[in-house]
Amino acid sequence: MHTMKEFFLTFNIVVGILIVILILIQGGGAGIGSAWGGSGETFQTRRGIEKWTLKAVSILVFVFFVVSVVNLVL
Repeated sequence: MHTMKEFFLTFNIVVGILIVILILIQGGGAGIGSAWGGSGETFQTRRGIEKWTLKAVSILVFVFFVVSVVNLVL
């Protein structure tokens, strides 16, 4: 039988993997040079899938933080 702590730990791992995947998708079109501040391109607003992935990553990071704190308290 799984305890609540094991459930939250597993959930946290899944959320962490989703965060990594979404960040990799988000940076996929940027190129390796601009990933670390190179190339000096002009600023563009995020639209479509980029805007969606940014919001999803933000929400998942918040969920990851909350679940981590809950797992720490248990």
